[in-house]
Amino acid sequence: MKRILAMLLCVATMAAFFAGCGSTAEPVTETAAPVEVPAQVQEEKAEEPVVEEPVEVAEAATQSGTVTFDVDMTKYEKGQVVRVWLPVAQSDDYQTIENVMFTADATVAEINEDALGNKMLYVEWDADAEPASRTASLSFYVSRQEILRPELVENGTVGADLDEYLAPSSTIPVDGAVKELADEITKNETTYLGKARAIYDWVIANMNRDNSVVGCGTGDVCVLLDTKAGKCTDINSVFIGLCRAAGIPAREMFGVRINNDVITGNQHCWAEFYLPGTGWVAADPADVLKAVLTNEWDKEAAETKEMQEYYWGGSDEKRVELSEGRDIILAPAQDGAALNNFGYPYAEVDGVAVDYYAPADFVYTIEFAAAK
Repeated sequence: MKRILAMLLCVATMAAFFAGCGSTAEPVTETAAPVEVPAQVQEEKAEEPVVEEPVEVAEAATQSGTVTFDVDMTKYEKGQVVRVWLPVAQSDDYQTIENVMFTADATVAEINEDALGNKMLYVEWDADAEPASRTASLSFYVSRQEILRPELVENGTVGADLDEYLAPSSTIPVDGAVKELADEITKNETTYLGKARAIYDWVIANMNRDNSVVGCGTGDVCVLLDTKAGKCTDINSVFIGLCRAAGIPAREMFGVRINNDVITGNQHCWAEFYLPGTGWVAADPADVLKAVLTNEWDKEAAETKEMQEYYWGGSDEKRVELSEGRDIILAPAQDGAALNNFGYPYAEVDGVAVDYYAPADFVYTIEFAAAK
């Protein structure tokens, strides 16, 4: 079914643990794929209980098809141990994953799960493997549903079971300058919902997308509080850090847009915050700011406000989540440092990480074949 509200305005559009600011992380790659967004979401707030109305459209859209990763490590000479990890999507409330298949003529080829619950295909060629054998393929069928903002009802408080989503990571501190800014932004709010919305609006009003940033950005919040510019990992990491510092559980999902045939550079990340009484709620200020830059919109323009409302509790269907979390230790563990995130293939040759942004060194493609 077609959506009721006008889509055409947005269809051409469519980032030191516990110690505050300091460390940096590896870059992440993202191409400037368009963001396709449905129409305006109207918001209402009640006094008691805290409530926002759901999206009023006929039916959520769905994107379905097959995602395929192909990896070629044949350039490396015989006598070297080559290891590759590929993220494997999993079913959740908004996506169904079926027909996970892989092929690899390798010493080891198996699906594993890390401590955070992320799944991955692990492939290893030992030192005796012929270089020509070092190719692997992974595919899965995804059916991804658009997220339409539900009725946002706040009831109760956040439990201890969500403590991990309030904790810092190596690039997202929750004390010092981050805490001070979160307190300033939310000083007039008393509810989880009000604080989360104040932070979301602040990020859109004060940050900007910067296409010169490598990939998706590193999401180093300490640096970003100064630059206030970056890509999706940057912008959404600031949202997450400020939410956590304000006592609102928040998390970041890493995936790839399923909006074209070749999606090798279409990585994207987005955020969710936890609202007691409702559950996890989508938020993607980065895609709002991407549309602002791409379309040269003023932030106060009607088109911007429409998208700002849509991505507050909503998300388009043309994406698939591959992993969650930061500071990733893979399964089996990599020899290199913990990964900033696991939205991309990762490889090591004789224990040394291969740059997944250097196609001459790490040859891989990601493709999407939409269902007919």
